[in-house]
Amino acid sequence: MGRVTERRRVIRIRDGAVSTRPDTLVAEEPLEIRLGGKPLAITMRTPGDDFALAAGFLVSEGVLASADELANIVYCAGATADGENTYNVVDVRLADGVPVPDITLERNVYTTSSCGLCGKASLDAVRTTTRFPLETSAADPVRIEPATLAALPDRLRAAQRVFERTGGLHAAALFTPDGELLDIREDVGRHNAVDKIVGRALQQGKLPLSSSVLMVSGRASFELVQKAVMAGIPLLAAVSAPSSLAVDLAAETGLTLVGFLRGSSMNIYAGEHRIALPAGAAAETD
Repeated sequence: MGRVTERRRVIRIRDGAVSTRPDTLVAEEPLEIRLGGKPLAITMRTPGDDFALAAGFLVSEGVLASADELANIVYCAGATADGENTYNVVDVRLADGVPVPDITLERNVYTTSSCGLCGKASLDAVRTTTRFPLETSAADPVRIEPATLAALPDRLRAAQRVFERTGGLHAAALFTPDGELLDIREDVGRHNAVDKIVGRALQQGKLPLSSSVLMVSGRASFELVQKAVMAGIPLLAAVSAPSSLAVDLAAETGLTLVGFLRGSSMNIYAGEHRIALPAGAAAETD
């Protein structure tokens, strides 16, 4: 199986001095996900937690929602012409009675570490209906203090073991509303890191993640919002900006979306009913 990191020779220039040295790089390899023996998707990922990644991907696609719907996941032996197992192809088998979606050329997708899902036939095809609808009113019991949110980026960074060695990985982490770290996964693609988080939760029978906060490094894309909603996660926080479509989807589904979470500053783009704002706080308008 591929390693999480690899070593490469580099030429380093520091203050005019030139030297050669080995450098630690994050590994990136393709993973083909098959469903019932048929190719479904290819993603460029950091090897590790491949079964969780595949399971999480199928949660975001609306195929899986509970552990009992999953029969098994295996690496495909003989993945190359000479019969060598590359550990870069996995096959997912659904439990008896779970409908297998129609895998057509339109549905077959290619994912990359930068953009996530590409080639969807239409926006409507991406707006998959979740089996874990979120509470859209103030009756939602999940509430989080701004100070607790503000502490999450540092806790996320402190738990990124591979990032410390390579500087080249995204991360996704689950926290309680009190700020307790529940799980963290790293990957060259932020969407893969989220799939690994969600897939592990599915395998452990913990979906929906209705009392969790999802924290991601980087920006909040439409796809990450979709993945959070499909897993029943009520709050998504990111250290960078969301896209306009991500904000629209969050508002439509009741997800709390926080961006630019840096230091004590943050922007709340949707679902402010889950943020414990000071009494009488009023928003200024330009």
